[in-house]
Amino acid sequence: MPEHNAPSIHWNEPILPTLPTLRLGWRDVLILLVGYVVLDWASYFHPLHGLNITPWSPAPALGLVFMLRFGRNAALPLALTIVIADAWVRDLPASLPISIGLSALLTLGYWAIAETLRHRLTRGGIFGDRRELLEWAGIVAVGTLVTSLAFVFALSLADLIPGGGIPEAFVRYWVGDGVGILVSMPILWMLLDQRGRAQLRATVLTWESLGHLLATSLALWVAFDVGAAADFKYFYVLFLPIAWAAARQGIAGAVASATVIQLGIIGAVQLLGFSAVTVLEIQTLAVVLVMSGFFIGVVVDEKQRVSAELRQTLRLAAAGEMAGALAHELNQPLTALSAYGTACEQLLAQGETGERLRDTIRRMVAESFRAADVVRRLRDFFRTGATRLEAIGLNDLLGAAASSFAAKARQHDIELSVDPAPPCMVLADRLQLEVVLRNLLANAFDAAADQPAGQRRVRLSAEPDRAGRVCICVEDSGPGLTSAMAARLFEAFQSSKATGLGLGLIISRAIAEAHGGSLWAEVTDHGLFKLVLPTEGKSDDAS
Repeated sequence: MPEHNAPSIHWNEPILPTLPTLRLGWRDVLILLVGYVVLDWASYFHPLHGLNITPWSPAPALGLVFMLRFGRNAALPLALTIVIADAWVRDLPASLPISIGLSALLTLGYWAIAETLRHRLTRGGIFGDRRELLEWAGIVAVGTLVTSLAFVFALSLADLIPGGGIPEAFVRYWVGDGVGILVSMPILWMLLDQRGRAQLRATVLTWESLGHLLATSLALWVAFDVGAAADFKYFYVLFLPIAWAAARQGIAGAVASATVIQLGIIGAVQLLGFSAVTVLEIQTLAVVLVMSGFFIGVVVDEKQRVSAELRQTLRLAAAGEMAGALAHELNQPLTALSAYGTACEQLLAQGETGERLRDTIRRMVAESFRAADVVRRLRDFFRTGATRLEAIGLNDLLGAAASSFAAKARQHDIELSVDPAPPCMVLADRLQLEVVLRNLLANAFDAAADQPAGQRRVRLSAEPDRAGRVCICVEDSGPGLTSAMAARLFEAFQSSKATGLGLGLIISRAIAEAHGGSLWAEVTDHGLFKLVLPTEGKSDDAS
């Protein structure tokens, strides 16, 4: 099928986006014709009065998909296809004019359903979220009900069904069409959509999908072999494989599993020779089963999308927090660049063109690479969360973090003390650990600033924790935390600051855990946070 400006593939996005009406080509018409006739032929069992009233009718699902994709342009080809299918599969049970009229009536009904879906489902189609899934199912149920009423009434006017058989014909046709569309439309849409095909391929071509298939086969055997003699009381076991697929692979897994289950049910029905009434009951149970699987799949996809959005939000917030550390890290290479540039000007003014000038230029280039590396590390973290580990002296790390608060300490009359740290190294991303320490120190300064003059103290210290680990403590003279406050301290969007996002401590804990450490708050009569990190041996300046 020709693609029209096909979008890029993003997993867990809605499968049925709101699309503009596509141009219908001859290849599309051929796919509609062949597909509709094959589906009509494959589902033509237990027909009522020799008409297209069967317990399962997936062909209308294909027609509905084409009406959604191509709009009114697909109306005439669909009407002709219905007539051709009637002639091929059922040898035209009515005269040609009546068959054409009935075909036009069905086409009008499917067009109305498709247009209602197009206008109602504007945020991503049937699988955008739970609301849209329920709206899709409701529109299909109501639309097929109205279409079935009109179609059966037209059949009675044409004397194709007896007057007393209208209720039975209506129920069978509605169930057959409704189940066929609800179960078959998702898989047909995915097969005809480029992104849907790619998602199906990624879902089906896995070892786990083979496990789903084996589990479905076992469940079908239990339901129709073991449970056949017990009025299908084991039919519920079919819920297990579709729930497994939906929970693991989202809506794509649910759609694939639902298709396998439906084909298995139809195969069992044909093989075991069930009556039409029994098949009708089974199909009713099947649509409940399938919709439950779809619902689980949509919930799983929603959760994955929300998790991805939250991760991106946290990453953006972390990038903002890292801006302070970035400015600190860039200050030294930028200052050096300025000094080397001034030196170059002086050397040129003195007529120097030899080794001294070349050495100064090499130093400028080295500092520019250093500055570029700092920016690159922030960009990589912003885009992918990547970290760059290096051995850092603990004293250097604590000193660099505290130095940026020296001016603030003088301004607010806060006594800032940094105790000598153990002579050890930590393998870490300097920028990220500075973010953690700056967050903790900023919170400590805020707490201490509320105390009376002379009682404002912030202390930064470190001590060995246990073999191969060090504990960094940030203490303040503030009132400390209660048990209730400590329990919610690391929850998202919990902040005591009017301008705070409540993400700083969450980001800090995530960075600490990414480095193999931990971060927590102690419940004491003053503020106390502890950051434990693994160490990498003694620093170079250790005695």
